[in-house]
Amino acid sequence: MKTTAAVLVETGRPLEIVELGIPALKPGQTIVEFAYSGVCHTQLLESRGYRGEDKFLPHLLGHEGAGTVVEVAPGVSKVAVGQQVIVSWIKGLGADVPGTVYDWDGRKVNAGAVTTFNRHAVISENRLTPLPAGLPLRPAALIGCAIPTGFGAVMNVLRPQAGQSAAVFGTGGVGLCAVAAAAMSGCAPVIAIDLDETKLALAKQYGATHVINAASGDVVAAVKAIVPGGVDLAVEATGLPAVMRDALTSVRAQGGAAVVVGNAHHGRMLELDPKEFNQGKRLLGTWGGDSVPDRDYPRYARLMTSGRFDPEPLLAKSYSLGQANEALEALETGGVARPLIDFLLSV
Repeated sequence: MKTTAAVLVETGRPLEIVELGIPALKPGQTIVEFAYSGVCHTQLLESRGYRGEDKFLPHLLGHEGAGTVVEVAPGVSKVAVGQQVIVSWIKGLGADVPGTVYDWDGRKVNAGAVTTFNRHAVISENRLTPLPAGLPLRPAALIGCAIPTGFGAVMNVLRPQAGQSAAVFGTGGVGLCAVAAAAMSGCAPVIAIDLDETKLALAKQYGATHVINAASGDVVAAVKAIVPGGVDLAVEATGLPAVMRDALTSVRAQGGAAVVVGNAHHGRMLELDPKEFNQGKRLLGTWGGDSVPDRDYPRYARLMTSGRFDPEPLLAKSYSLGQANEALEALETGGVARPLIDFLLSV
């Protein structure tokens, strides 16, 4: 069996669209035919070489998507052939098979347990979640990363109480999900910070009560002008160390908490004033919003199917697989909140 894929051959160079041979499945693996794949900053960091030395080149990319299972290996019981699924980098129940190697005319192409920049992909069972009833595949793709990371950072990590104030630094796909989660949790005010006016407008649509353009001046001062003393909670979703510091500085003393979601470029360091911690502030980390797929993905899906959260504004621009490089460029320049690869479009 063969498939079309976008392959990272060398960092800093465009992905190559090629045809790959799919190997025989190992126990615990499946083959998924994708309908949609999200495009995340992780792929941008990988393709640009911002994560440091890449020892696995050439390799495949992508870690959130949705599609249909077309083959299962022995030992797989979580999903069946013909079943629609959410594909995610976050591990759930099932066999954990590290990865596979595809064939490119005699050349090896590496892949992890999950990749989504290929029409058909070998996926480990534990990276699949059966598609909840009533949820279309298109928005379901975002449950692979953006939604569990953004919603989870708020609901699982910060766990706000109604009436607490919140600030979200960075309103890309993950940040906008965090804004929506904060508003849905009853936070007030909800402050969104970004450099892009289009994304700030989306933040308002998702429940932000105040927006701050970071280019306008001192962001921390602007946050504290809205909430004197600082907000109760903050989410950092840019990957910039200076913004991580601002997020911590913006929360109140004696109980304020900031969670870092964004991935920094390899080698960049975060410098903090220890007095922030002496004031009783907390700086938290998270792994995918501390989301547990088999527990949380159906919950996120219900928020979508009930109409409480509409992901469509995030998905304003779709690209074919052949336009994967354009999708990465749009993400890097801030042109779209969450680019979507639509495999039904012509390559």
